[in-house]
Amino acid sequence: MRRALRRARDGVAIDQVEAEVLLHARGEHLADLFDTASRQRDAGLAAAGRPGVITYSRKVFIPLTRLCRDRCHYCTFATVPHKLPAPFLSPDEVLDIARAGAAMGCKEALFTLGDRPEDRWTAAADWLEAAGYPDTLSYVRAMAIRVLEETGLLPHLNPGVLSWTDLQRLKPVAPSMGMMLETTATRLWSEPGGPHYGSPDKEPAVRLRVLEDAGRSAVPFTTGVLIGIGETLAERVESLFAIRGVARRYGGVQEVIVQNFRAKPDTAMRGMPDAEAEELAATVAVARVVLGPKARIQAPPNLIGGEFGLLLRAGIDDWGGVSPLTPDHVNPERPWPQIDALAAQTAEAGFRLAERLTIYPEYIQRGEPWLDPRLSAHVAALADPVTGLAVEDAPLVGRPWQEPEVALTATGRTDLNTAIDTEGRTSDRRDDFDSVYGDWDELRGQVHQPSALPVGTGLLRPEFSAALRHAEKAPAELSTDDALVLISAQEGAEIEALADLADGLRRDAVGDEVTYVVTRNINFTNVCYTGCRFCAFAQRRTDADAYTLSLDQVGQRAEQAWSVGATEVCMQGGIHPDLPGTAYFDIAAEVKRRAPGLHVHAFSPMEVVNGASRTDLSIRDWLTAAHEAGVDSLPGTAAEILDDEVRWVLTKGKLPTATWIEVVTTAHDLGIPTTSTMMYGHVDTPAHWVAHLKLIGEIQQRTGGFTEFVLLPFVHTNAPLYLAGIARPGPTRLENRAVHALARILLHGRIKNIQTSWVKLGDEGVVEVLRGGVNDLGGTLMEETISRMAGSDNGSYKTIAGLEALAAAAGRPSRQRTTTYGTVPAERLETGRAHDGVWTPKLLPLSTL
Repeated sequence: MRRALRRARDGVAIDQVEAEVLLHARGEHLADLFDTASRQRDAGLAAAGRPGVITYSRKVFIPLTRLCRDRCHYCTFATVPHKLPAPFLSPDEVLDIARAGAAMGCKEALFTLGDRPEDRWTAAADWLEAAGYPDTLSYVRAMAIRVLEETGLLPHLNPGVLSWTDLQRLKPVAPSMGMMLETTATRLWSEPGGPHYGSPDKEPAVRLRVLEDAGRSAVPFTTGVLIGIGETLAERVESLFAIRGVARRYGGVQEVIVQNFRAKPDTAMRGMPDAEAEELAATVAVARVVLGPKARIQAPPNLIGGEFGLLLRAGIDDWGGVSPLTPDHVNPERPWPQIDALAAQTAEAGFRLAERLTIYPEYIQRGEPWLDPRLSAHVAALADPVTGLAVEDAPLVGRPWQEPEVALTATGRTDLNTAIDTEGRTSDRRDDFDSVYGDWDELRGQVHQPSALPVGTGLLRPEFSAALRHAEKAPAELSTDDALVLISAQEGAEIEALADLADGLRRDAVGDEVTYVVTRNINFTNVCYTGCRFCAFAQRRTDADAYTLSLDQVGQRAEQAWSVGATEVCMQGGIHPDLPGTAYFDIAAEVKRRAPGLHVHAFSPMEVVNGASRTDLSIRDWLTAAHEAGVDSLPGTAAEILDDEVRWVLTKGKLPTATWIEVVTTAHDLGIPTTSTMMYGHVDTPAHWVAHLKLIGEIQQRTGGFTEFVLLPFVHTNAPLYLAGIARPGPTRLENRAVHALARILLHGRIKNIQTSWVKLGDEGVVEVLRGGVNDLGGTLMEETISRMAGSDNGSYKTIAGLEALAAAAGRPSRQRTTTYGTVPAERLETGRAHDGVWTPKLLPLSTL
């Protein structure tokens, strides 16, 4: 105990064993622990610019539904349909509560409800259907918008377990959300008699995934632990460390609640003893030491039995939401303290009570991406512009919630598509590099460091020869073990044998022609707050290299592409916070209006999800609308590596694997073809490459919707993940040859076309892989900005002559193709040849003096 107290006092990071020891502190040891926790809290408040200030939120409690699909054994909030007048509060009832709260100065509308009641209760499903909502979350979203527009209150949503996609839907309508982790003790969920047994949404792994996804989505998120429900002290500590890990990786945990269990009559746990005040206080103090001075820690003031001073000594800095109107519907037997009394108790301990909003000041001051632009005006109307705290007497007035009226307006460095080759980027990294991507040290612990490749002997290893024979007999059915042997091909005989096999399969599948498409890339904006750690293209709207094209500029570039023989435009952009979900439809329609004959190959799965979330459409309905607007096919980018373990190192906020699969398979089902891709050579391993290839092959077997598979070697130079010392400097030449060859082998009979990237590999690398299974060169591009921003030095366009020269260097004929590998009309061929497939600005003639 003395050692643990000394280490905590000295500011040394304590481990889980020491934290468990500190939970036993009582008497003078507990007083010592309080002193340490108080010092940390006070330092954190001073650093935040509000020394001596304890905060609370004046809220109104909206119990949207008390039905729930879970069966927690201590809960009296959830009930059964026949005990309620209706399964859900009606819109009028929601607004009546919100208006009454606004009249009493409340600024937060806390939406509390059971998890997905329609999955368990027919009455809930029937009510939603009759009201015109497909699910509970759609009703939550609609009511949040009504509250914003009609009362000015700020919604805080507690709808339980949410998927990554759910978070995208709800983020634009609520400045903050929350869900208690409660505990990481799986046995309390999995074993009969446990408090969470029979409750699918209380599985700790599921709840931790929600915390992770909220962080990835830049949602200011409230979570916490519930103590005294049967967990051991070691399990309690494990829960706190799990929260700390998420907070460090993503920075999105805005507050941590330490809540003590209170037994309630008429529940299975009515005989369970309540956690004592000193046990609660010790847990708060340990939470403070574990989570650090920056953490905001609260204890609900109606559950602490009047021990206000004790909890303040233990290190809290927030009292949570307090309502002058509605009861705590989860703990109705425990009334809220009067706010004046709470202020007096806080002052008695030497602090000042101040009102905050549901979104903490730090996140208001950071702005994007933590606060959606559609909520900015609502929050700004209630927040002090200097402190970010609430303006206590701010008038509560409803304000419109809507998409921006102007979808695309030209701003910033709109000439970057050409200037990138002449002037380059302004700097190699953004000035928020150290904070925007999460905690780099935390990430380093998640990365597997690949071992050095063995030096080739010039001979085939026996296991390599055996794997090669298996690949010759049944390429697409090759086992994972055999595939891993082949991808480890050594320089010399092994890589040559692998390339020869792949090239033979290529010849059988598509012949000798090397194909390419005359296309133009149009990256309509690079403003993006997703937080991909591999991406050097994304910029904040205020960065020197940021830009957004106007709709007219997009149309002009499409016209220019058509004028030089293009058959396709490929359009992708950053996830701009101002971009409405319908802007994608406008972009596609503008291209079709200006150049009706162009094939619109546009919008990655990430953009599809963004568009669907912003319009509150299903992915299927959004894709249908996009297709009607002019989208002909989708680029299968945003795949990176289809393994979430790798994805969550590569990116902070991009869509998970399952959602990527949902988008492309839905597109295929609608008759919209897509490409498929893999970006490799960063923090991944050969095992990830093999699994990715096999997954792509399985999807293609089901849908047949992939037109090609594109291999994208990681360009490291300006990539944040590389600059932070975490990613390696891209794949080796040998790995590039092996991966391209293995793609041909594993996808044989499924995807005919294997494409390489001249932008990333360069001419020499392209010629090598053309001799090892590749049949397609991609396109002329005309403007390639994404890889050039990352540091690629292979130019931003390729002429028809340049592409055909690559094919000739590999000893192969070449053929221009359409997006779907069809025959190009004669007029397009002629026009393309006349301009060599590239648009260049018309220069003024030289004048003579």
